Amino acid sequence: MPFVRTELVVLCVTVGALQVLLSRREEEPHAGLLGLPGGVLRIDQDVSLEAAAQRVARERLGRELPNLLQLCAVGGADRDPRAPWALSVVYRSLVQPELAVKPGKRVKSLEWVAVDKVSDGGDLAFDHARLIAQAVDATREQVAAMEFPHGWVPEPFTLPQLQAFAEAVLGRALDKVTFRRRANTSDLVVALEGQTRGGAFRPAQLYRFQKPSHASGGGLLRPGAR
Repeated sequence: MPFVRTELVVLCVTVGALQVLLSRREEEPHAGLLGLPGGVLRIDQDVSLEAAAQRVARERLGRELPNLLQLCAVGGADRDPRAPWALSVVYRSLVQPELAVKPGKRVKSLEWVAVDKVSDGGDLAFDHARLIAQAVDATREQVAAMEFPHGWVPEPFTLPQLQAFAEAVLGRALDKVTFRRRANTSDLVVALEGQTRGGAFRPAQLYRFQKPSHASGGGLLRPGAR
């Protein structure tokens, strides 16, 4: 039987960039290296794959995670030196940077790292750089399609703030006029009547997301690794 684990790709936007939460491993293999928080599936404790992911989050990060989405499953004979064949079910969580986490079992420390520093490789444990790259690709596809999973963007916001958030996720600039037109014509946002932010001379209209089109989370489920 394969060695079955769940891995957690936790993403947030902070200091103007998309970042991933990494744990510094206490134990071998790869002791001292950064990698994704993760843990072994426990059939005596986990009634489902999502329950396993949330248990691992509690054990490694000290809390459960919002916006949990099963991203993919990856497996192979050369993924983990502890077993002849290892399978990982990968979950993604999109959070705000204020999310309170603390190092848990078998975790020396937790660090937010810009995804562009790890998505092309780097000195990470196991094949976690590839798993992060897949999660980043899926997330950028969503945002490029003007899909913002529930609870990821602080509300209310101005359209320039929403554009800046999208640019941080995508890692590139967007045309202001085009972005505003897509936001307004896609029924993505609704203006909050009488609510503005900014100075007295050029106040900016405040918006929130349209709940019917926004509440589903806009997830992408991918059946396998790239």
